[in-house]
Amino acid sequence: MSVAIDHGYLPTGKYIINHDIMNCTAGPVVGNYLYSGRALGVSEPRDIIQLHPDLKPLWDDITQHYHRIGLSHTENVIWDIHLRELGSHINHHPSVFYYGPKECRYWGDRDWLYAVEYINSKNNFVSLANELGIEVPKTQIYNSVNEINMVDVQSRFTYPCYLKSAISVAGVGIYRCDDSFELIEAMGRFKEGIPVQIQEEIKTTTFLNLQYRIIGNDVLRLAASEQILDGFAHQGNRVPASHEPWKQLDPMAYWLKDHGMKGIFAFDVAVVQTDRGLRFIAIECNPRFNGATYPTMIAQKLDIPEWSSISMHTQYSNLSDIDLSDIEFDNKTGEGVIIVNWGTALLGKIMVLLAGSREYQQALEVELAARL
Repeated sequence: MSVAIDHGYLPTGKYIINHDIMNCTAGPVVGNYLYSGRALGVSEPRDIIQLHPDLKPLWDDITQHYHRIGLSHTENVIWDIHLRELGSHINHHPSVFYYGPKECRYWGDRDWLYAVEYINSKNNFVSLANELGIEVPKTQIYNSVNEINMVDVQSRFTYPCYLKSAISVAGVGIYRCDDSFELIEAMGRFKEGIPVQIQEEIKTTTFLNLQYRIIGNDVLRLAASEQILDGFAHQGNRVPASHEPWKQLDPMAYWLKDHGMKGIFAFDVAVVQTDRGLRFIAIECNPRFNGATYPTMIAQKLDIPEWSSISMHTQYSNLSDIDLSDIEFDNKTGEGVIIVNWGTALLGKIMVLLAGSREYQQALEVELAARL
């Protein structure tokens, strides 16, 4: 088997970009209709981007911010997020957050759809990982909660464990169970016929995100980042990561390429220290862009080697009211703040990239929080 190519940012071709997430996220995600804006920073002038019309009032401010920091982007905007645009622009390939049945309807690449839908199932992911010799947590797979043996619930499973829907969105359908009583309660939340899995809890505080990109027949290692956690909650990502276990995941990346995968996808990996050394345990595959992709591609476009990305609350709904004087990213120093997810400012939240050394990032976060 070939080894994936180490490669950072690589602009190729022309894209019609629609990164609306409404088709594949849970309803309770606040402001999910505003997330299409975060793809602006990964675009190029030759691309076309679709944005939600509610983002229009922020357009001038975000483009001025990007111009000041030297971040290239398209200005060819369609203020409409309907997917029919995906197949309506000659010589433009689709760039979407998630390639699902609705996207396939307008582009027609059924092999891509197959690869995405197959690996988006956590049950399929575990089965394929076992077949390829990739370490995953101990997992029991079921086609329905009705298949779970109550004797196993009482005596076989090790607690705490997780009961997971095979297909979950934004953490919905995932329950941490401290004992058999909590597991039984969680089982009652699933309808009959919904595939689930019971998975051991991995004892670690270090989780990685390994992103790949497929271009033509090549599998590229896009970036390895480390998750920033607050307890069990994912707060953001940091580069460089403490570890980069590419070789462990390359076999699955190539399997996905061979079965139709296109564009960007990523794996979440737990790092566990044992008496015998480090274990890298694959948790799941995200067959799509993820939250780390946007700051990753912006950082690579601007040659930023060390950064973190976090979401922050703000009292301001206008970007022009956010004071970035003296802390905005400076191409000469390679340090400063870049606004990545700007559309959600309308609801009091932004995602930013903090560039510089770890110490400088911490200082930036404190200073920016005081200004927000």
